[in-house]
Amino acid sequence: MRLLFTWISLVLASVTLGAQANPRAFALYDSRGREVPFQYMVKQLRTADVILFGEYHNNPISHWMQLEIMKALGSYGLGMEMFETDEQDALSKFMADSLTVEELDHYTGGVWPNFHTDYLPILLRARADSVDVVATNVPREYAQMVFQRGFIYLKTLKASDQLSLPPIPPPYDPELPGYKAMRMPNQANPHAGENFPKAQAIKDATMAWQIVNHARPGRPFLHINGSYHSDNYEGIVWYLRQYKPQLKVVTISTLEQRDMSDLREDSEGTADFILLVPENMTKTY
Repeated sequence: MRLLFTWISLVLASVTLGAQANPRAFALYDSRGREVPFQYMVKQLRTADVILFGEYHNNPISHWMQLEIMKALGSYGLGMEMFETDEQDALSKFMADSLTVEELDHYTGGVWPNFHTDYLPILLRARADSVDVVATNVPREYAQMVFQRGFIYLKTLKASDQLSLPPIPPPYDPELPGYKAMRMPNQANPHAGENFPKAQAIKDATMAWQIVNHARPGRPFLHINGSYHSDNYEGIVWYLRQYKPQLKVVTISTLEQRDMSDLREDSEGTADFILLVPENMTKTY
């Protein structure tokens, strides 16, 4: 028995060492959990009107993959959650090389902590490709006020301030699973309530509205956002269907797993394509 136990232990150890000797930085899966090559995904992306890339903001593989997709597409539009609509002027000046990074940080709400490593290369690639970048997110003070007062607050804005927003009030389905979960207070979110998912919804609606207004026929519009804004075809996807249902939308989500050999069954259907990364991947903040 002791010999059998020793043999089993050696086999398990060899399997573990084998896995460690062949680490994988990522794998791509389709919505049904089948592993697919990068070129297969790119072929589908080229036929899309809108590509929603759901990232983990601090995951370097997400940002590297975004660059690879930009290179593979060649012709594309680009929108980013990381910039708010009232920051468009500063972003456009930066893209025209008339603002420095430090000035961009000053004239916006502040660039993200991993801007230099994760987002600056994307902007520089778009600049090299002569691609304008659209700031798509709602100004943060609007989302904060919606959290406090609901959508009715948006009606109090000046007409000029409403120009970058979708028609007010936006359509809203509180029973969407993602929004429904946000209404329930818990330890991680003690301030939940009826208006908390509405604050998320105005972000999703504004991003979708900006995408609709900047998407062009025959050119995929790549939008970079946190995965929770487009996972399970909710959030931005739901709003795109309200505003322009004829758009062909392809979604990508980022997920983490310890075992990279197969996509967990409960993750199937999260998006059209899933970028799977190891859960111990280095974080950028």
